[in-house]
Amino acid sequence: MSDASRQSFTDKAGSALKPDSQKSTTEQMGDKMKGTMDSAASAMQPQSNKSGGQMAGDTMSGNTNNMSGNNNDESMMGMGKAKNAMGMGDKM
Repeated sequence: MSDASRQSFTDKAGSALKPDSQKSTTEQMGDKMKGTMDSAASAMQPQSNKSGGQMAGDTMSGNTNNMSGNNNDESMMGMGKAKNAMGMGDKM
């Protein structure tokens, strides 16, 4: 089961199983936005606050934030990852 503020595993699986060729433009845009928002939420949520199921789901979907250090370091690093995931970071 996914954490409350995250995209459900059922939604992720349904989106992944349906080929893009069978999706409307609106569905494709929605999937991309949901994925970006979930990646940002994953980056902002410290590993120590994730449930076991969420950690496993993030690992399978590639949404891992392998951060170490204290909570302040995690929050700052997570914010940078979130900005990058939304295209607002330093990376171009």
